[in-house]
Formats: sequence, C-alpha cells, structure tokens
Amino acid sequence: MSKKRVLITGGASGLGAAMAAAFRARGDDVLVADLTEVPDGIRLDVTSDDDWAAALAWVEENWGGLDILVNNAGIATGGRIDVVSLDEWRKVIDINLLGVVRGCRTFTPMLKAQGSGHILNTASLAGLVHPPAMSSYTAVKAGVVALSETLSYELHPHGIDVTALCPGFIKTPLAQSLAGSDAAMDAIAARLINKSPYTAEQVAAAVLKGLDRKAMVILPDPAARKAVWTKRFARPLYDREQRKFGARIKSITEGQSGAGA
Repeated sequence: MSKKRVLITGGASGLGAAMAAAFRARGDDVLVADLTEVPDGIRLDVTSDDDWAAALAWVEENWGGLDILVNNAGIATGGRIDVVSLDEWRKVIDINLLGVVRGCRTFTPMLKAQGSGHILNTASLAGLVHPPAMSSYTAVKAGVVALSETLSYELHPHGIDVTALCPGFIKTPLAQSLAGSDAAMDAIAARLINKSPYTAEQVAAAVLKGLDRKAMVILPDPAARKAVWTKRFARPLYDREQRKFGARIKSITEGQSGAGA
C-alpha cells in the first residue's frame, strides 16, 4: 500500500491522536491540525476561515496534495431543550458541523484537481440514534452523517470517497469539554464516556480498516452496531428503551432540583 498524506483536525488528543498514531504506524505522513500545537503539527481553529486557508497553503507547499482529510475536531455537548442556551447551540453547530463543512469546502477543489482522495468525517452514534436530552449534539452529528452521505454521491464522479465515522461512547478526554448549562446531563454523559469499554486505539484500528474498504459509514464498536440494528429492526424495543432513559433523566434531574430546594 502506498504512503498516504493525511491531515487530521483535533489530532492532538483522544481519538484524533489515536488515529494519527495508527496512520503513522503504517508509514503514512500525518499533519495534526489542532488548537493545541504539537510537533509536526499546525494550529487550526476549525471555526476560522483564515486557519483553514493556512492549512491548505501548508499542504500545497509541503506535500503538493492530500490523500486523506480527517475532519475530527469537535466538542461534547448536550442537555435538555429548555436548559441549553441558544449560544451553546450556536457554538456546537459552528464547531461540530460547520467545522466539518469548512474542511470539506477547503480541500474539495484540491481533491477534485487530483481526481482522488478520501474525506473522513467524525460523526457519532448519536448521529444515527437519538437519545433524549442530547438534542444539540444529536442534531449536529446527524447533520455530519447527512453531509457525508450527500458528498459521497456528489464527489464519487471525481474519484473522491467520503466516510462518516459513527462510534458510540469512547473512553477519551472528550468528557473534559462538557461545560454546558445543563450540569446534570453533563454529569450523566461524562459517566457514560468514562465507563466505556472501548478505547480510542480500538476505534482507530477500525477506522483504517473501514477506509481501506471505502465504507460510507464506519460503526467501529459492537454497542454502536447493536443500537443501529435495534432501531432499524426492533423499533418498538428501541422506543421503549429511549423513553425509559428519558424517564430516568426526569427522575434524576427532578431529584437534584428537589435536593437543592
């Protein structure tokens, strides 16, 4: 397999760092683009058009092209619809959805000119199944899945593949970015992330396999695949489980409210 030139946003930690290590381990050239600068990396704020232009200029000057763009940068968020502010909605849309859009818009002309390339957009299982009290997160991740599917058909005639990565909860530092106005839901989400049996390294290994077979959607862990299967083929069970989760959230949050009264 020939060496690939790979750019990974949000590649300084967590899943992004694990993917960077996996690509490097098989001999690929990797550029990490992150708010936190690392050796052999560049600073990139995915909400900044100027930073994206600088990333494109770096790739053009140093590599003369790109084989794989990994739009991975994102934040964890969520919360009840009547608690999360519109400013929080705007922030997660700008980072988790429009950050991906900016990456695709920036590098698509280069990939079209090459007649080749692969775009991997990190979505989430939350883009395919939609638990309660996570509307800001599920909405943007569903948007990333939809964007990826649309682009996979749009860019296929140009020799460009597009994949959506949809992992479930992974044990990563992502929980540290939970700082929304719905503290009760942040605590629940943090517990689910920290209790996950799946590591970023396991997901990264599944990513490389999925990219090699040009999968449109990568569901890297068994729990994610089970959830999607249940929604598709056992919808009454899926609905019951989500409503039970909603009832549990109601009980937890009302209990906390009462305790503080």
